[in-house]
Amino acid sequence: MAQSLANIVIHLIFSTKERRAMIPKGVQTDLYAYLAGILHNLDAPAIIIGGTEEHVHILFNHPKTLAVSKVVEEVKRGASKWMKMRGPEFSAFVWQNGYGAFSVSESNVDAVRAYI
Repeated sequence: MAQSLANIVIHLIFSTKERRAMIPKGVQTDLYAYLAGILHNLDAPAIIIGGTEEHVHILFNHPKTLAVSKVVEEVKRGASKWMKMRGPEFSAFVWQNGYGAFSVSESNVDAVRAYI
């Protein structure tokens, strides 16, 4: 085969440190858009992004050139910097160290999208 093809869908979940409510509803939509931009720049387009005041769910197409850990590192680092720039009330913003990343079969993408 002369080309490389991949269709790997990942459901990524990560939380704020100690699951503190640090993502107010008024910021969530802008944060999700920013996360989508980071993923776009990594050639990992977001399918849907959602969450709560303490954690984020991202369903995205995994790029064939990066490890999942590198995608997570870039997403969390960029989002953390963005949150801290929102104002002094976000200066202590930090993500928890870990994350969950799960592959999603094509037949379950719609169910995961609805869940998020």
